[in-house]
Amino acid sequence: MKAIKILPLLLLFAVASCSSIRVYSDYDKKVDFTQYKTYAYYKNGIDKAEISDLDKKRILRAIDEVMSAKGFSKSETPDMLISINAKSEQNVNVNQYNSGWGWGWGWGPFWGSNTMVSTSTDGILTIDLIDAKLKELIWQGEGTGYLTKNVDKKDENVKEFVTQILAQYPPVKK
Repeated sequence: MKAIKILPLLLLFAVASCSSIRVYSDYDKKVDFTQYKTYAYYKNGIDKAEISDLDKKRILRAIDEVMSAKGFSKSETPDMLISINAKSEQNVNVNQYNSGWGWGWGWGPFWGSNTMVSTSTDGILTIDLIDAKLKELIWQGEGTGYLTKNVDKKDENVKEFVTQILAQYPPVKK
């Protein structure tokens, strides 16, 4: 009976672990982040991002949603500029495992080895926040995680990346 109750929990952890995004951020410790209330996109940075225009739109929409929820607003005279960079990284996973059986100190007659090779693509999204007056980088967040090719899930995937990255902004000074 306990196994039946634990099974859904294990499935939840398995699904959650597949969609994990690894996030890190860095910032200028001398900057007072409370002074920033408005933003605009740094066109040169956005234009240089080597991704499709559709993915750029997805990322910018997600950034707008998250920044708005944090109380920031877009402006023609912004306090900070936002730039993005995105790239993908191909991972090759090689797993070798033994099949068959054996006994004692020796090997059984049906001992064998199998190798499985699989590939996956990780996306790396970097969001830079730049002081608009000084034109200096003040904060940078980066997220790395699995990219989906399913068009129906791309918006959700991008929003999750952006949400987790910008969850670390503004930084909490210790």
